[in-house]
Amino acid sequence: MATKDPRIDAYIAKSAEFAKPILNHLRNVVHAGCPNVEETLKWSMPHFDYKGILCGMAAFKEHCAFGFWKSELIFDRDKQGEKTGMGSFGCIKSLKDLPNEKTLIGYVKKAAALNEAGIKVPGRAQPKKRAPIPVPDDLAAALNKNAKARKTFESFPPSHRREYLEWITEAKREETRKERLAKTMKWLAEGKSRNWKYTPAKK
Repeated sequence: MATKDPRIDAYIAKSAEFAKPILNHLRNVVHAGCPNVEETLKWSMPHFDYKGILCGMAAFKEHCAFGFWKSELIFDRDKQGEKTGMGSFGCIKSLKDLPNEKTLIGYVKKAAALNEAGIKVPGRAQPKKRAPIPVPDDLAAALNKNAKARKTFESFPPSHRREYLEWITEAKREETRKERLAKTMKWLAEGKSRNWKYTPAKK
């Protein structure tokens, strides 16, 4: 049975006005093409799963994106080279930038069939497990002094914590590291992830 995630309702509600009809349309199309699809959030963006990742969508300030996880097996190779921007259909600024509903549903059905059959994309390397990054002393000390930031950091999934840890530890200059640490503490205290600028802003 298909499941809907209230976090996606919230994501759409927070998106720009132009994006709402696009996101709602894409969501309906996915459910029409794969009635047993499950909704979730991955990388802070709406995704749809059916025996593995099926597809995902996102809203930005001036465009939306929608992509299939196994797009190489769904579209003609020649057409793959025509797209611009992220996702399978480039920058989507209105419903006119998408194929018609029947065509989109067909793509969803094909994607679901690929997952059902357990077919993998040839040549795609499987992601390697990355070793955890220890919390550096300067960040640990700062978190101990700021309860609100510490609570946010500890509530984050490992991927979100890693984004901050890599950003701080990869700084080449001491001044840069201090600046990043200060921004990290400010954003954590505000409940923000490292890439909060790329997710819909709260109204």
